Amino acid sequence: MTAQMQTRVAAHPFLAALAPPQRELLAEDAWPVLFAAGERVFAEGAAAERFWLIETGSVALDIWVPGRGQQTVETLSAGTVLGWSWLYPPHRWHFGAQARDDVEAIAFDAAAVRRRCEADPAFGYAILRCFTPVIIERLQATRLRMLDLYASPDEAADTDARRAESPQSEGTR
Repeated sequence: MTAQMQTRVAAHPFLAALAPPQRELLAEDAWPVLFAAGERVFAEGAAAERFWLIETGSVALDIWVPGRGQQTVETLSAGTVLGWSWLYPPHRWHFGAQARDDVEAIAFDAAAVRRRCEADPAFGYAILRCFTPVIIERLQATRLRMLDLYASPDEAADTDARRAESPQSEGTR
């Protein structure tokens, strides 16, 4: 682990709720990665062995819809996390992900982080407190997107209005 990686992990807003020693532990399982625009980061159903903190660029989360192909559920930008399926068995991606533009990120070894969570319950609880709101928000975004895909035009307009009223905005993730 380098001091530079510790600094990058400590500076990422997604981990702001972690105590400095917890961020330092997490940085031990981290390394820098780059994804080119259009590159597939992972496929829905594949093994979830990593997660990433997005530093620059954006990533589209998508889901396969029969008869419609890959459908974007949500777009993630800098300052958020990509991936939560690594937390719970069977450790398979619930969505797919593709870089929309060039992305700089910090990757983490999911198995190593799970071992740290099991060995240190306070660390594990802190990690869950970071990830649980993300899981809820992403599932809600998927539900709304599915309503859009299968709704009549009038229902789709109502869904768009509900989304606009939602307290969550892309910049807060």
